[in-house]
Amino acid sequence: MSMKALAKKLIAVMKDCGYVMKKGENTYHGYTYATSADVLEKVNAAFVQYGIASAAVPELLRLEDITTAKGNREKLATVRMDIQLTDVESGETVQITGLGSGQDSGDKAVMKAQTAAIKYAYLLSFAISTGDDPEADCHTDEMTAAPEEKSAPHHRMQPVPSRSRTAVKQSVCSVCGTVITEKVLQFSKDKYGRALCMDCQRSAKGIA
Repeated sequence: MSMKALAKKLIAVMKDCGYVMKKGENTYHGYTYATSADVLEKVNAAFVQYGIASAAVPELLRLEDITTAKGNREKLATVRMDIQLTDVESGETVQITGLGSGQDSGDKAVMKAQTAAIKYAYLLSFAISTGDDPEADCHTDEMTAAPEEKSAPHHRMQPVPSRSRTAVKQSVCSVCGTVITEKVLQFSKDKYGRALCMDCQRSAKGIA
């Protein structure tokens, strides 16, 4: 089935939603983030403007009990979210998909996972920028660098001391493999019972 009409509208949506401002704030770690509400509000406004209907269908992939480092029992849910987009004029359709995880001590783990899945389905499918770039995380680079590396002049292609490389390999997110600092690692283990980067912590908290 041809998607020429719908594809043209999706390009318009991408143009209107190229950037979402980060209005959420994590006071503990001191960073801001684009909330799910902000992403959905901007994308849905574009859908309405261009005549695109959306229908989200969640699928619970996994729901398990976990024990945090403090001995608390919590639920961890992983959800797949399939979203069908339909051009109301041409009838053309396309499906996008997002995955999300949510962790909670009550009954909100699945809802948190669904919220994260919808948010990242839109962010990835429409190439929406929120200003986050893991490769440009100077704070992480500074926190994981060895003392002599911090004080040495910064040259292009400067070799990293072997003990610094070892520390980086040991401190990685158990979900996505992203390098994390010792501070983030300790907080994640205390709160969630496992190593999670900031992005995966956001998904687990349901604030994403």
